[in-house]
Amino acid sequence: MENLKNIQPIEDFNWDALEKGDSYGEVSKDDLVKTYDETLNTVKDKEVVMGTVTAMNKREVVVNIGFKSDGVVSMAEFRYNPDLKIGDEVEVYIENQEDKKGQLILSHKKARATRSWDRVNEALEKDEIIKGYIKCRTKGGMIVDVFGIEAFLPGSQIDVKPIRDYDVFVGKTMEFKIVKINQEFKNVVVSHKALIEAELEQQKKDIISKLEKGQVLEGTVKNITSYGVFIDLGGVDGLIHITDLSWGRVSHPEEIVQLDQKINVVILDFDDEKKRIALGLKQLTPHPWDALDPNLKVGDKVKGKVVVMADYGAFIEIAPGVEGLIHVSEMSWTQHLRSAQDFMKVGDEIEAVILTLDRDERKMSLGIKQLKADPWEDIESRFPVGSRHAAKVRNFTNFGVFVEIEEGVDGLIHISDLSWTKKIKHPSEFTQIGAEIEVQVLEIDKENRRLSLGHKQLEENPWDVFETIFTVGSIHEGTIIEVLDKGAVISLPYGVEGFATPKHLVKEDGSQAAVDEKLQFKVIEFNKEAKRIILSHSRIFEDEQKGAKKEASEKKSSAKRGGKKEEESAMVTGPVEKTTLGDIEELAALKEKLAGK
Repeated sequence: MENLKNIQPIEDFNWDALEKGDSYGEVSKDDLVKTYDETLNTVKDKEVVMGTVTAMNKREVVVNIGFKSDGVVSMAEFRYNPDLKIGDEVEVYIENQEDKKGQLILSHKKARATRSWDRVNEALEKDEIIKGYIKCRTKGGMIVDVFGIEAFLPGSQIDVKPIRDYDVFVGKTMEFKIVKINQEFKNVVVSHKALIEAELEQQKKDIISKLEKGQVLEGTVKNITSYGVFIDLGGVDGLIHITDLSWGRVSHPEEIVQLDQKINVVILDFDDEKKRIALGLKQLTPHPWDALDPNLKVGDKVKGKVVVMADYGAFIEIAPGVEGLIHVSEMSWTQHLRSAQDFMKVGDEIEAVILTLDRDERKMSLGIKQLKADPWEDIESRFPVGSRHAAKVRNFTNFGVFVEIEEGVDGLIHISDLSWTKKIKHPSEFTQIGAEIEVQVLEIDKENRRLSLGHKQLEENPWDVFETIFTVGSIHEGTIIEVLDKGAVISLPYGVEGFATPKHLVKEDGSQAAVDEKLQFKVIEFNKEAKRIILSHSRIFEDEQKGAKKEASEKKSSAKRGGKKEEESAMVTGPVEKTTLGDIEELAALKEKLAGK
């Protein structure tokens, strides 16, 4: 209260001015405005100035450029810089000092664009690391916002490892190096890979210098191909061949590993410059053969799964990494050549018998036919000589027919044992593959697993009868069924065939007999063992002509002898006695009889 008592009113206070709103007293308003303006920065429209971030939220950034009001910039213009914070200095472009609302209008994007080209060139010259915002994906790479310029980031320059999904990089802010500028077209190419290559190169040198065969390292699956897996060992790549992924069969590496998977690998080999490094995965575990049951031996039965098929056989996996081969010849007792696919397929679970076992070479052969009895063990009792059986034609050769009586029991019918009467040039004339045929066992060769079979033996030998019918000199009607260079084949009665040479096919009028012509033929040779009948048509009329000539000659001779006898009888006056040997006719008869004996 005492202080208030000491306060004295201003004698010359202008109450009228106060009522009018003019409270500046003796100092003019213009002077005050001038004084205030001197405390502010002098700015002009369309120029770039530096400002300080004073406030920010998700949508806007408030920037103080030392002007009478602060400017507001959209947060989207700072998306390339996610680390922006209050107090950071940023460059802005003054679009308008004062809009209709008296607001200072600023743009950070235009400020960057104004100076961007100079800064891009400067960054290239100084090999400077810059930040950029990945805006979107494009063909072959990405579009990156660098200083407000849209630069191109090739897919191969994103990382040192192949990128499978570009979309995960969209919207990210990353560090880059400018690697190329096209001044004419204002194109800029940036690289993120270049930033890490230098570091990786040093790591690579360190890793390579320490590489040793047998060394176990951790790596990352970088790429998977049909033939193997590429592993990133920390800047150095190595290859695990598909055969070194697992002791068992692997159809594709994806069965064992996945992309980006971290695995331990062992170094198997590398070249002198250590540029090619061979790695192994299966070598980190013991070989399955070493863990195989030591009591397993030849003759034991095992179960397994068919993993690989070939025409010559099948590979059976009886344990992971332990396989045995069943050759096609060990799949069935039959001797017919068949493909292994006829017996089994990949994935089948089967039982087999161990035939050979080599633990040192890690090889095993198996068989499945051994699960059944060998059909040749009791062949003599089941198929004795002389027994008759039904068989199936399996194959032809020029000399006979191979047939199968039952699975594993085959035999051969020689071409000469097919028919008693027909002359067969090839078995296909008599039967066909797959046909049923009756056979008789002629001979057993157990050691070589062969049966000699016959078909004609099912019937009696008709040549015993033919011998009495087609005697030499007998005449029969026949039809020419085939004409060859050396003669003709003639079909005779009872289904038998004969042969006549060309000279015996000449007819009485001098012409040659033709195919399908029916004529009389005389048997001039019969060979039962060779089943050969030689015929002649010409001999029939030739013999008749000879007989006629002989008869005429005999009559002439008889007439001459009769005249001579009359002369002799006229000359003899006394009786004539007979000789002791009888007359001439009796002598001739005796000679014929002796000759017959």
